[in-house]
Parts: sequence; structure tokens; C-alpha cells
Amino acid sequence: MPAHPMPAGQSNDMESRIRVYIVDDQAIIRAALRSFLSARSDMEVIGSSGDPRAALAEIEKLRPDVLLLDITMPGLSGLDLLPMIRKSVPRSKVVMLTHHEGETFVEQALKNGAEGYLSKDSDPAELVLAILAVQRGDPFISPRVASALVGGLRGRTGGRETASCRLGTLTPREREVFQLLALGKSNKEVASALGMRLGTAKKHRENLQRKLECGSAAELARVAIREGLLQT
Repeated sequence: MPAHPMPAGQSNDMESRIRVYIVDDQAIIRAALRSFLSARSDMEVIGSSGDPRAALAEIEKLRPDVLLLDITMPGLSGLDLLPMIRKSVPRSKVVMLTHHEGETFVEQALKNGAEGYLSKDSDPAELVLAILAVQRGDPFISPRVASALVGGLRGRTGGRETASCRLGTLTPREREVFQLLALGKSNKEVASALGMRLGTAKKHRENLQRKLECGSAAELARVAIREGLLQT
């Protein structure tokens, strides 16, 4: 039977979709996420698994754009699986989707390479925002999680001397940009929020990464968490 080529518009739409893979040991969660995301025209769930090791093998073959990863799973936790994912599919973005909102879990996830961290109690719209943010290269921490972190980190001083000294070199404007970037805002969103040109926002971001010795937006977010600078 001869193949029937897709209409040009339909092919382009499929190519532009964000390809998502779900790793969660609860079948009902996987089904709910699949149903919700599949209803969107800009996203496609290409697979899911409740077995972390089986998921890793499939992820290596499918190479999704974004991974939704639970933390607590039998046999291998999401935090243990994360470095393996980073090594096997470094281009894939990872959003931790979990009930764990404690500082230790969040810092470990970011340290291991996660670009996003979202509470399972978050509004579904936040999940969409998280996927879109990490896909474009920006970090995302849900306001609920960020609020808990800020509350827990305020007043802590141990181990901050180096980071605090670096933060002291930032101008007031750079601090404003820093806080917005740490919340997952894009350069365009930062420019709009602060009434500056896009090129200026990009330059501020470059200066921040240089001054704070951060190689990525996710590292900027991690510094902001440790210093209690996230605004929610």
C-alpha cells in the first residue's frame, strides 16, 4: 500500500510538539498526566513507566524533550535515577514531580541536574508552565515549593560566606533580574516585567552567570534558594 504523506501543516505541528515522558510508580498518576497533557496541541506524551530501570532503557531510545520524574519509587529513587538520565540523555530536560517539598530534596534534585521542581499538589496549569519553561532552557520551581524553601532558609548563615560575597557585587537592577530568572522567567519575560530591552535582559543574565560563577539558569536558581532570595 503506498504511503500517504501528511499535509505540511500537520507535519510541522507534530514536529513542534514537546515530547514528554512520565516516570511515576502510581499508574493512576501516569494516566492522569497522560490524559491532561495529550489534550494539548503543543505536547505529546511519548511514553511512561512505573519501573525506573525499565524507564531508563526506554528513555535512552525515545530521547524525550522533557521528563516528568517522581522521587519515591520502589527499587530506585528519582534522585538516584536522575544522574543516570543526565549521563544518557543530557539534552532531555527533567522536572521533578513529587509530594516531597523539603529543602534537602529540592537541593539534591537541582544538584543532580533537574531543571524543574513541582509539587504534586500544584495547579495543573503550573505543570504546563514548568514544561514550557524547562523546554526553553529556563528553570522552574513551583511557588508552593519556593515559598516553603524561603521560609526554611531565612536566617541561615552557615556555609554562605562565598555566595554572599558574590551577591554583594550585584547592582539593585541585577538583583531584580536574578530573582525573576530564578523563578523560571525567560529573558523576554524579564525584559517585559522590568521595562527593559530584550538585549539588556540577556546582558544582565550573562553578567549574573559570570559574577555568581553559574553555568546555567538552573544553577542561578540553586543559588537563589540557598540565599533565600526567591520572591513568591
